[in-house]
Amino acid sequence: MAKLFKVLKSRTVLVGLAILIQAAWYILFLRQLTSYSVFINGFFRVLSVVIVLYLIRKDENSAYKIAWIILIMLIPLLGGILYVLVGNKKPSKKIAQKMALVKDGMKDTMKQNEEILAEVRAQDANVAGSMNYLGTLGRYPVWKHTAVKYFPIGEEMFASMLEDLKKAEHYIYLEYFIIEQGIMWNSILEILEQKVKEGVEVRLIYDDVGCVDRLPIHYTKLMENKGIKCMAFNRFVPFLSLAMNNRDHRKILVIDGYIGYSGGINLADEYINEKARFGHWKDTGVRLLGEGVFNLTIMFLEMWNAFQKPDFDYEAFRPHRWHPETFKTDGYVIPYADTPLDNEELGENVYINILNQAKDYVYIATPYLLISDEMERALCLAAKRGVDVRILMPGIPDKPMVFYMAKSYYPPLLEAGVKIYEYTPGFVHAKSYVCDDQIGTVGSINMDFRSLYLHFECGTMLYQCEAIHDIKTDMEQCFEQCHQVTMGDCRQGVIGGLFTSVLRVLAPLM
Repeated sequence: MAKLFKVLKSRTVLVGLAILIQAAWYILFLRQLTSYSVFINGFFRVLSVVIVLYLIRKDENSAYKIAWIILIMLIPLLGGILYVLVGNKKPSKKIAQKMALVKDGMKDTMKQNEEILAEVRAQDANVAGSMNYLGTLGRYPVWKHTAVKYFPIGEEMFASMLEDLKKAEHYIYLEYFIIEQGIMWNSILEILEQKVKEGVEVRLIYDDVGCVDRLPIHYTKLMENKGIKCMAFNRFVPFLSLAMNNRDHRKILVIDGYIGYSGGINLADEYINEKARFGHWKDTGVRLLGEGVFNLTIMFLEMWNAFQKPDFDYEAFRPHRWHPETFKTDGYVIPYADTPLDNEELGENVYINILNQAKDYVYIATPYLLISDEMERALCLAAKRGVDVRILMPGIPDKPMVFYMAKSYYPPLLEAGVKIYEYTPGFVHAKSYVCDDQIGTVGSINMDFRSLYLHFECGTMLYQCEAIHDIKTDMEQCFEQCHQVTMGDCRQGVIGGLFTSVLRVLAPLM
């Protein structure tokens, strides 16, 4: 009973009840309103028609538009108003304006070193083009003088993070989608508290929805009482805002400006296999040491400065301020961020560019596979060109319905020659690409509509780094522990096929 009472009074249950009550109220209100007058009824139906016409003209992902058009046609009385309430994918104007001001203030700081770009162009013009794209559209330049270490599992990255945190002397910045009290976070927090006592500045950003059932509602105050500057991104207030699509899904740790961590690993015990939720938890990350860390620092400051007391002297955060010695050169790195504030699907385009440039192979790890037509075509075309395209998926899913939706994409991919592997030991949370022993990317960006279109995300593109070979080796070892999916595994029958088709149409709304 005590456990049941604890669950019932949890923030997740309370938020869920608040949303259900609010949704029920809207439906009842509209039904009552439309029953009073044929004109009011007609207004809402006309609104639905207008919204459909607006969607047809709108420059937006076609799968997302089709999903909404079908939903509105199914419920014309409520569909239009539903789109007005929750259909807009963009963040609120308040958030957009704040972050735009910060971004503009950083443009002079994030200038591309043309000599480095010219070096890459001399080796591979296509790769240089991708880097130029990230530098121009994302404002994230390419760097040399950065050592990269790849972590094939969360436990190894966690041990390295603890060692580096203990050595921090000036500042520690953390930005994570999920934080949960347990072995991982408590161990980190203990070090952070000690560092605050030593005079090290600690700042923490966590996503409010990502932590809604993991942290107390006033956790920011608890942190501030410990001397840790803390911000919960985009507070979820169900009675005031129905549309809370845009989440901070990034995973960033910066120490003294020259040590950085990123990848798919959040700060909760399942990520280091101290808690078994869906079998063995497979995740990946990278550690950067050197000049490339500056991009991660700027990503954090961009988010922090938009909502907290800003730091405008970005030069003070250059990696060499606290590390005057020369850093080791290990290929080229570009930590980059994607944002829903613009119309540029940066994360998706990085993936598509890799597929379009591939000559020999592309190995992909992703927990979800809800992709756009553009991404599906890029995967299929690469395979049809003779590229060995392999996708590593979970064997034990964390969200069965989403996993069932992903399977609807299997048949056309398999027919084109894409190989799909399901990781039998458990759940794959990694978001990694490796291509032709030359290019790789590790980050927080899933291959689903939420990551590619709605969330604030980050990744690290690698070129000619030693870590690329480690990513490939890790992928090959994972494939050996997988079930390779065949067309026979995709047979569902008439009813199952119809159900899957419906799910696939609705996938962009998930």
